[in-house]
Amino acid sequence: MELRQLQYFVRVVELGSMSRAALELDMVQSAVSQQISRLEGELATRLLRRTPQGVTPTEAGLAFFHEAQLTLRHAEQARRAAHQARLSGTVSVGLAPTTASVIGVPLIRAMRERYPDVRLHVVESLSGHLTAMLNARQLDLAVLFDTHAARRWTVIPLLEETLFLIQSRQALPQGKADPPTLCQMADLAEVPLIMPTGVHGLRSTLDAAFARAKVAPHVTQEVDSLAMLMDAVDMGFGATLQPWAAVGRYPDAATRFHLAQIDDPAVMRRNLLCSLSDDELSPAALALRVVLGDIARGLVRSGEWRGARLVEGVA
Repeated sequence: MELRQLQYFVRVVELGSMSRAALELDMVQSAVSQQISRLEGELATRLLRRTPQGVTPTEAGLAFFHEAQLTLRHAEQARRAAHQARLSGTVSVGLAPTTASVIGVPLIRAMRERYPDVRLHVVESLSGHLTAMLNARQLDLAVLFDTHAARRWTVIPLLEETLFLIQSRQALPQGKADPPTLCQMADLAEVPLIMPTGVHGLRSTLDAAFARAKVAPHVTQEVDSLAMLMDAVDMGFGATLQPWAAVGRYPDAATRFHLAQIDDPAVMRRNLLCSLSDDELSPAALALRVVLGDIARGLVRSGEWRGARLVEGVA
């Protein structure tokens, strides 16, 4: 029996509806129903009476409901007590420049508010460098894109980002309508591209996509600095293929750049929350992992992390 099962059950009873509870919990109804069924199977008794009008607790369900409420209240008190213990120490996290542009400041703010005695060390670098640092135990956690993680890591799928062809609006032909907002990999054969090198996760993802489309990309420059790469795109030296987060630091991104979404669901960047194994992480690092996941999911759900969607099955 898990706390989340109790949370789902209590919310279903309070709302009298499986569908309304699923909506409030930001889950699909079948997942909520499955968890309730597992709970009933474990208890070997029927907890809910299902009708076309909704659900009501059985006699056993009503008794269980009151005890579940009490258990959840005690769990919340335990959580608050743990927070009041005032975690301390130093914890390090690595973020790629695009990821840092979206989540960096919200993460720092959240850690200051929740764990003011924890010293947070944030490293912004390309994913290939962060992978090496994590393997060398110079970082506790990192958000990475490469699925070939070391076996000793703990890897939590976090979210997926749509990729875009990004061009400077100043470089577009004058007097003509904007290019389409969707494009295929096959459309990019003649587009001069400015890309990161192949040692980094995004480039390997794009090279594989070009290979599937049987297109040889026209790469004119390789730049392993997001700021310099985007400056080159802004100057009209070429286009690039990046997630929306690449323009996240530009307040005038909508007027400065034109973004065309790559119309292929297989062409995306998966963000993985990677850390040293749990037995190697300090309490402060474990807390940071939870906060980072919470902040990322909150940014996606609020629409602030544009072009990102949560990985199915991740709460």
